[in-house]
Amino acid sequence: MLQGRHALVTGGGTGIGLAIAQALAAQGAQVTIAGRRADVLDQAAATAPGLHPLVMDVADESSVVDGIAAAVAARGPISICIPNAGIAEGRALGKTDMDFWRRMMAINLDGAFLTIRECLPGMRQVGWGRIIAISSIAGIRGLKGAPAYTASKHGMIGLVRGLSEDFLGSQITCNAVCPAYTETDIVTSNTVSIAQRAGISQDQALNLMLSANRHGRLVAPSEVAEAVLWLCGPGSSSLNGQTIEIAGGQV
Repeated sequence: MLQGRHALVTGGGTGIGLAIAQALAAQGAQVTIAGRRADVLDQAAATAPGLHPLVMDVADESSVVDGIAAAVAARGPISICIPNAGIAEGRALGKTDMDFWRRMMAINLDGAFLTIRECLPGMRQVGWGRIIAISSIAGIRGLKGAPAYTASKHGMIGLVRGLSEDFLGSQITCNAVCPAYTETDIVTSNTVSIAQRAGISQDQALNLMLSANRHGRLVAPSEVAEAVLWLCGPGSSSLNGQTIEIAGGQV
């Protein structure tokens, strides 16, 4: 389905990003997986043909500009852009200093903006493109105890909706996928963090996250990947400026 397409997935070495990259590659795409850790990317690239590691820091403009230029030089224009790299940390607003706030925005929101901006010329060149930002249910509603994270994910959706208006009627679409708590390393680390902050056991902390998912279980990364694949496939061109909520029920 995606033979001849070049895709870029940030945060592509682990979790949701890797699942998406593998799904795209299985459909014939050449997939650049970007991240900050070369060893992790190399291990990920070895899991499937068609995956190509790229060390890139989405919070650093020059790193994004140079990294995407190198990927384009190696594999051609990028027509599928998946801004997925992100961090998820909770902190009460009164305890949120400027460094924490800026780090959250730099990775989650600035990183998405820079990645999309640098991929757009290739989409214009080939006359077709799919921008699929990996936001969160925190982009749809407020997440208690995490106002900075919530703001960053709301910002991603605003970026997607604004950009989608610029390309109405074209073959370039821009959507957001919004997973609930997903079975990744981020959930594992948050289990420890929530337990420490709330003075509860890790099992109790995990159950809090499970209860927030409407179907009472963690989302599998492959479920997110299948939604992304659908948005890249035939018959999806009328989906534009939308939020696809993968949360086991109404958010």
